[in-house]
Amino acid sequence: MRILLYFGSFNPIHYGHLRLAEYVLNNGDIDELWFVLSPHNPLKSPADLWPEQRRLSLVRQAIDGKNGLKACDVEFSLPKPNYTINTLRHLSAQYPQHTFSILIGEDNYNIFDRWRNWQDIIRNWHIYVYPREGTSSDRNRFPQMQWLDQAPHFNISSTEIRQRLSKGEPVDELTPVKI
Repeated sequence: MRILLYFGSFNPIHYGHLRLAEYVLNNGDIDELWFVLSPHNPLKSPADLWPEQRRLSLVRQAIDGKNGLKACDVEFSLPKPNYTINTLRHLSAQYPQHTFSILIGEDNYNIFDRWRNWQDIIRNWHIYVYPREGTSSDRNRFPQMQWLDQAPHFNISSTEIRQRLSKGEPVDELTPVKI
């Protein structure tokens, strides 16, 4: 099976995450998309993260009943902070019958050379890049990555949701789960 790994903090998950996942699942060369919830991304402050079990529960609620979408908590049992290379190696060893690829945003594309063992990731796994509106990137830096230029743009962010919640404002139009 061809599985696309969609790594993220999902702090919290929102319609942008879900619609992008459904787009790639329906228009890409994959059989399943796994939301790999990262308990501690080394490039983010852990102080801003909601508890990992809460975020995982919200992901599970958001994808409940959606074929081809799975929640993956593999990084909960791996050393922290979580590094993509460790997760890819672990999943590839655990599921040798599957072919894994990853989905990253253009923001991560621009700092990809800061990732641990990024050369190994490029060499061994296919990478899809979701372009971000208003972001300019040198697409020749990593020519082996595949850009999802036809994917729709979603102007929703988890940061915006957390800010609205802190002000007591509703977020029902941004996320399918009750927060």
